[in-house]
Amino acid sequence: MSGYDYGRAGIFAVATPQANPTVEAELRILMPGDTLVCAARCISASGDPATRLVDYIEEMAGTFARFDTIIPAAAGFACTGSSYLVGAAREAQSVRAAEAVISAPVITATRAIADALAVMNVRRLILAAPYPAPLLDAACAYWSAEGVEIVRVVPIRTSGADTRSIYALSSQDAALSLAGADLSGADAVLLSGTGMPTLGALRARGALAFISSNLCLAWSLLRAAGDRRAGEHPGAMTTGWQKRLHGNVDDGECL
Repeated sequence: MSGYDYGRAGIFAVATPQANPTVEAELRILMPGDTLVCAARCISASGDPATRLVDYIEEMAGTFARFDTIIPAAAGFACTGSSYLVGAAREAQSVRAAEAVISAPVITATRAIADALAVMNVRRLILAAPYPAPLLDAACAYWSAEGVEIVRVVPIRTSGADTRSIYALSSQDAALSLAGADLSGADAVLLSGTGMPTLGALRARGALAFISSNLCLAWSLLRAAGDRRAGEHPGAMTTGWQKRLHGNVDDGECL
């Protein structure tokens, strides 16, 4: 229980890249209405996308320090690209430093995905992402190191090589890329990237499990707080987010 008027079922902290407009919007839909999500922006002055992403995770503790006296039930680091570039070992170091600052469990989007894959017994994965080639390679290497076979990569086209161009995408961009892709031979499809809108593309999944970075992060945050509405896996979340999504995207944006 939260000690605040708002978020009586729990307060959650999330760190998101400075230009990312998607994380707060999707978590507002995914998380139950009686929870409170507070956000802080990861900051980097670098003009190089890879350096910027590394700065975000290396400075994670400083970002969470901006929450001052807020002590959340759990905290999320919402930038998959950062974790892909530094790898799991350096990621874990940054998490430990951040947990010491915010006095709460810190969950990165990638570790939330990893937990979801383990619970769902996913061993063969299709990776759909709007990343430039070096970041796609780093993502594949990250999941291979976790013992997950990348069956196929589905690139989602953006307007440029700068990762900030991801923020101009819509759920329809992900849906259209997947609609024409070979999805055979996998246990699940991961739409990776917290800045890419995905919820509209997750509404009709069929027999194949579709998960996204923000969906897994929301599930993992609730799970860390002991909220039973998280369900057994991200696809089983019972928070009613699909109903809250109605009216926020066009029906044509769904798979």
